[in-house]
Amino acid sequence: MANLIVVCGPQAVGKMTVAESLRDKLKYNMMMNHDSIEMSDKIFGFGTPVQKEFNAIFREKAFELAVKHNVDLIFTYVCAFEMPEEREYLTNLAELFTAEGGEFYFVELRADLETRLARNETPHRMEKKASKRDVAWSKANLLHDAENHRLNSNEGELWFTNHIKVDNTNLCPDEVSDTVIKEFKLTANEKEEHEYRFGV
Repeated sequence: MANLIVVCGPQAVGKMTVAESLRDKLKYNMMMNHDSIEMSDKIFGFGTPVQKEFNAIFREKAFELAVKHNVDLIFTYVCAFEMPEEREYLTNLAELFTAEGGEFYFVELRADLETRLARNETPHRMEKKASKRDVAWSKANLLHDAENHRLNSNEGELWFTNHIKVDNTNLCPDEVSDTVIKEFKLTANEKEEHEYRFGV
């Protein structure tokens, strides 16, 4: 049985750093949304049809293999909550894991725009996400999506049984991960470091 934790929220809200904290405390494996994006960009170019298709296949195969081999996984994701296909995608993802006896946990982060704009330019983000190193483009993309999409759920809106919302404007990643672990009563795996964070 494999569990999946989705850490969701708008760009630069802190998904990666929260996911990294959860990874290290729980000894879960981790796939950032940018792992597949950066790889598919590198091979097929930015935003091309083949890049988008490869990105989707990359993720789909990773999830299938996690379930097949009982690998607990953390995945970061940006969701446009106004789009029905987003809920369908996440629901299907949840069912992939729960159908085999695993659990699905949905962690939704939110922070104010000023905080996100500041986090958009942190050295750690630049190091881990090549596509964000063009800061002018990245800022414009962040502002465009904030204007044109609903990147957090509405008050009282819950999509999943295990759905937690955290305003991490003034919280460090470890504080958020501690909240998630306590809320969902999660326990750490027994794994060697190379099994869940090799080369990190």
